[in-house]
Amino acid sequence: MILTPNGATLSPTIHLIDDDAAVRESLALLIGTVGLRVMTWADPQGFLERFDREAIGAIVLDVRMPGISGLTVLDTLVAQGVDQPVILLTGHGTVEMCRRAFKAGAAEFLEKPVNDEQLIEALQNAVRQHVRSRERHQTDRAARERYAQLSEREREVLGFIVAGLTNKEIGRALNLSPRTVESHRANLFAKLQAESLAQLIRHYAALVDADGQSDTP
Repeated sequence: MILTPNGATLSPTIHLIDDDAAVRESLALLIGTVGLRVMTWADPQGFLERFDREAIGAIVLDVRMPGISGLTVLDTLVAQGVDQPVILLTGHGTVEMCRRAFKAGAAEFLEKPVNDEQLIEALQNAVRQHVRSRERHQTDRAARERYAQLSEREREVLGFIVAGLTNKEIGRALNLSPRTVESHRANLFAKLQAESLAQLIRHYAALVDADGQSDTP
């Protein structure tokens, strides 16, 4: 069970892919002792075709498997935009293999026989990383949706606010009265659900910059 930053609890799923039935069983039992749900897979191709990409969790992947290697599976996951962290396991690791795994995006690279505490710690860190990543993605998406609701004039005012201009300076730049600027300012704060200037800048400065760059000839 994982406690998220907002106090909610999650029951993440750990996908365990290994062609050795004994390894799958022992690792599944170990992972289950800390309250993590485990789905085991003997066939990496079947895993790629059927696993739930939307679930919170992590992937434990054996490097050496018949047919498709773990590194090839990792490359496929990355190419498909799968965001679950991947922990690679191998009984015959090399420096080059480790380097390639991390370069490809692996969260961790562990040698068999795996140290129980090391694996559990790696999994818990990976799940927390995934939770934080999903929450950032949701926050960013919500910010983009709110930003899209602004009128063209409100976006102009927001750009000047982010640049540090006062209402009077914004009014002169846009040939508007300070009262009109204040009205636009209040409207955009409400639409963006920003409770302070700091919050406004933190969540929307990057969108303002991106919007400005897209308007540049």
